[in-house]
Amino acid sequence: MLNHEINKAFRSRLNQGGAILMPGAANALAARVIDGMGFEAIYLSGAGLTNMFHGMPDHGFVSLTEVAQHTSAIRNTTDLPLVVDADTGFGNAVNVYHTVRTLERAGASAIQIEDQLSPKRCGHFTGKEVVDITEARSRIKAAADARQDENLLIVARTDARATRGMEEALDRAAAFIEDGADITFVEAPRNEAEIRLIPDRLKGTPQLVNLVVGGKTPIMELADLDSAGFSLVLYANVALQGALLGMQTALSQLKAQGKMTEDGPVASFELRQASVHKHFYDALEQAYLSGDK
Repeated sequence: MLNHEINKAFRSRLNQGGAILMPGAANALAARVIDGMGFEAIYLSGAGLTNMFHGMPDHGFVSLTEVAQHTSAIRNTTDLPLVVDADTGFGNAVNVYHTVRTLERAGASAIQIEDQLSPKRCGHFTGKEVVDITEARSRIKAAADARQDENLLIVARTDARATRGMEEALDRAAAFIEDGADITFVEAPRNEAEIRLIPDRLKGTPQLVNLVVGGKTPIMELADLDSAGFSLVLYANVALQGALLGMQTALSQLKAQGKMTEDGPVASFELRQASVHKHFYDALEQAYLSGDK
């Protein structure tokens, strides 16, 4: 499917209403698994990418080139809508403009820009700061101006709750809507009342809520978040955290026993090959060798 068709379908799905449960992927293999599990959309997590690709914490170490590379790899594996975490946009408004152009070409369906001061930090870490409102709004204006496909969505995230309070976070989100944001994302609300306040105060624009397992925002039922008015319910790194636990479990057994069979806590060889669609490439190879292509 062509990118503009994916983007148009994603916008239409958001307009239909009803919360979309959206897992994060740190690489193309995770995206394939998410697609195969029947989810409706995928989130390319900057934190997950930094953890998985660099083995480092989410302290702004990832580059635009790396995000674009992984966006392209994921788009090559799935036709699901792909929301891409572009952190602060990698600079000022002009850099944001370039970032959006780059990630749109790479296959993003939506691009998230936040108002943190560089270098950014995970939204559930301490020590983060936000830029002033003029700088923050210039980023969103540039992002909205940069898109070439009218159905590419701009997700505007604010981290102001942590340092300036919930009211300023909501005010910033409202300003970002004026500046062209299609979806707003108030990061790290601290309790259920704050969570419910977000869609109530920002009616008419889709809202994203980020539920971090072990983070600062309480976990709520999907049905409750749907009824509250959220459009996207993000679990950015459940796949990564599950994979990390799985690796530790399997490797602990390998170290303890000195061997591993398919009876152990590992995916079968067949499942591994199916997950990367080996059958498709085998059939393609045979078609070319036989002259059927």
